[in-house]
Amino acid sequence: MGGAAVGGVDTVVRTTAGRVRGAREAGLTVWRGVPFAAPPVGRLRFRAPRPPEPWEGIRDATEDGPLPPQPRTSTLTGAGLRTPMSEDCLTLTVARRTADTEPKPVMVFIYGGAFGIGGAIAGQYRGESLAASGDVVFVGFNYRLGALGWLDLSAYGDENDPIETNVGLRDQLAALAWVRDNIAEFGGDPDDVTLFGESAGGSSVLTLMTIPAGRGLFARAIAESPAIASVHGSARSQGWAAELVADLGGAALRTVGTAELAAAAFRLDMAVSDRLPAARVLGPVVDGDLVPDYPLDVLRRGEAHPVPLIIGTNADEGTLFQRIRRLRATPVRLERLFEATVPAAKEPVLGEYGGGRGARALERFVTDLMFWTPAVEAAAGHAQVAPVWMYRFDFAPPALRALHLGAAHGLELDHVMARRGGPTRRLASLFGADRAARALTGRMSGAWLHFARTGSAPAWWPPFDDRDRRTWVFDRHDHLETDPSPRIREVWQAWQPYR
Repeated sequence: MGGAAVGGVDTVVRTTAGRVRGAREAGLTVWRGVPFAAPPVGRLRFRAPRPPEPWEGIRDATEDGPLPPQPRTSTLTGAGLRTPMSEDCLTLTVARRTADTEPKPVMVFIYGGAFGIGGAIAGQYRGESLAASGDVVFVGFNYRLGALGWLDLSAYGDENDPIETNVGLRDQLAALAWVRDNIAEFGGDPDDVTLFGESAGGSSVLTLMTIPAGRGLFARAIAESPAIASVHGSARSQGWAAELVADLGGAALRTVGTAELAAAAFRLDMAVSDRLPAARVLGPVVDGDLVPDYPLDVLRRGEAHPVPLIIGTNADEGTLFQRIRRLRATPVRLERLFEATVPAAKEPVLGEYGGGRGARALERFVTDLMFWTPAVEAAAGHAQVAPVWMYRFDFAPPALRALHLGAAHGLELDHVMARRGGPTRRLASLFGADRAARALTGRMSGAWLHFARTGSAPAWWPPFDDRDRRTWVFDRHDHLETDPSPRIREVWQAWQPYR
């Protein structure tokens, strides 16, 4: 390729599509809004991403690209009232220290948001601070959300104008291919890529570990709070697609407005969550093509790509979801859950949760159902073929305990991303926990950076195996646990997720 000197001596860098100019930002050189694919608009809506169109001259890369179309929630996890959104959203951000010149490890982050909200520039998912604190190149990218990316609408295409499946996942693959082909010009090592993500991003990481198209695109992986059991087959996804199309009243999928499409997907998610509790409408689809098999099954069998893996969950994942009406577990919904999956598992499982009654029991149920149990199963299977390190995030400063959130879903992100001014860090400072939070940020971001540089966790964190199941607990005072909650882990083996 050729172009500017490696290491950010110049802000102009040559990509495979053309030159881009970034900006200096507080000791970093950052390139924003860099296209990694052509705009997926018009006839490319619902199609796999195409390479970006080449351009002449130097393209400005100092402004963030728009977020994918989604409901407007907040700038913390998605789009606020004034956040620019567009279907022309397949762009990425690259950040690295300005002064350093040697090729660096690369950390590529996939954001969460249940495949329906989020974006590379949403507050919780920005990683420039990680590039500033560690000797790495950070990459964050957008991918299509909602029905535009994660629902099997293939029945509504035809031979001349097909609709493809898993286009959001294909966007992720395209971003990783762009990193492979371009990151050396930004000072990164394309053979030293760590892929990490949280929530839906964590599920994406594990999915990419299990599909043939993901092989060779990254050297190691980190999955934070993945809900990897919430992946469905084409038949179920196509049934939901039919409901979406009916709700749209015959509006043409190719031309219906993005706001209308996002609203219809939200209504569908609400309806399905009520009649099939814990089923997630949006997400990777086992289509027999890009995704040949259920990712959790592939991991259980030890057949994923043999890359080193860090995987873990938060102690109180369920507290946040119990505050979301459409996702909340209730005794009635628990009855429906077991009726629709494995009725015989109801009694032994609910026996560990007081029969499924009481707020705290329901929170623990959601934590274990959606996150902890499948993560342990994935770790045990993958440990057959590659090194695995498992963690649990228990840190809950007084302010979060007062809000009855505890170590809730997503609260590890400020610590992982080394964001000393992030919202949970600010909450921690309210009642005297700032010193503990600051130290925890150093330990967690330091462990993630050590893994990215070496392919191994720090020496104080022992690996996980199917016998001892050693789990590192991040808290005010970290500690090691061996096979946490074995009884609960065993009873969940009687249950199988929706297919």
